[in-house]
Amino acid sequence: MTTTWTEGPGVLRLPSGRKVRGRGLRRGEPDTAPEFGVYLLGAAPPAFAWPSRWVRCPDFRTPSAPADARAAFTEAWERAASERVEVACGGGVGRTGLALACLAVLDGVAADEAVSYVRAHYHPRAVETPWQKRFIRRFS
Repeated sequence: MTTTWTEGPGVLRLPSGRKVRGRGLRRGEPDTAPEFGVYLLGAAPPAFAWPSRWVRCPDFRTPSAPADARAAFTEAWERAASERVEVACGGGVGRTGLALACLAVLDGVAADEAVSYVRAHYHPRAVETPWQKRFIRRFS
């Protein structure tokens, strides 16, 4: 049974039709829980009631372990075909945008167009720093 997101705030539809919700953890708990989450934070997040992966990524930075980030993003992209997947950081813009752009690359968006795609379909300020943009360009 497919239980992906419906359209709504923070939900990014990838070109394949997969949907992933981006959000900021500081904004409180969402109405609908995900079935899997990827959390980009400088320190380990609290325990969640659903399966999740922590990607060590300090604010305004890129993932500390790129191979671990790739594995987490790949798992999120695969699960998004049939599950409610969310990606989140503290504010829901920079690091979340980085992860969503990497998911867009996995979904077939050219790496040099992924930031524009996420800004157009998720948040106009997604991906905040030059090094985050470089990480995405090199992600492919």
